[in-house]
Amino acid sequence: MAKLYFYYAAMNAGKSTTLLQADFNYRERGMETMLWTAALDDRSGSGTIGSRIALSAPAHTYDDGVDLLVAIGEELKRRSVDCVLVDEAQFLSQRHVLQLCEVADRLGIPVLCYGLRTDFQAKLFPGSAALLALADSLIELKAVCECGRKATMNLRVDEEGFAVSRGAQTEIGGNDRYIALCRKHFFDRLKDSEARQLSLGLPRAQ
Repeated sequence: MAKLYFYYAAMNAGKSTTLLQADFNYRERGMETMLWTAALDDRSGSGTIGSRIALSAPAHTYDDGVDLLVAIGEELKRRSVDCVLVDEAQFLSQRHVLQLCEVADRLGIPVLCYGLRTDFQAKLFPGSAALLALADSLIELKAVCECGRKATMNLRVDEEGFAVSRGAQTEIGGNDRYIALCRKHFFDRLKDSEARQLSLGLPRAQ
């Protein structure tokens, strides 16, 4: 029976690289894959999954208007699909995740999702929450904090490198905007930023 997998981690854990390696492994064995990524993340170019080590591959894009079950079903009319791989899975909606459950359960195609677990406020993304609840297998990929311990948190920083504690949940960015930290240093950096704001008589970080 096909399964729904969720590979999750903090920033810079190599999620996209791991996805592209899994895609290569399938194709090397003569199997067909279908890749998806979030339409709103265009850092590697629209419809492209890119990694920090310069690997990339074209992908279909999803947004709130896409029905993944229908789209994958239409693809099956043209060719076989042995595995579906989804990057930036934190941006999936709960409806998308339910559709991916049906891809695994009804169409018999394994689905491998890769994404962040929590945002810069240590809150679950909707897609990640749904995957944590519904995926058959949960696999944590390791990122490393500046102290050498496992990084599990995603700190958003401003142009000067100070922690940001407020703002929209979704803000696309890379190493210039986010830092992967262990829980201790995540909260330490937030406290330091708050203390700095107060000492300068500035409003709280936005």
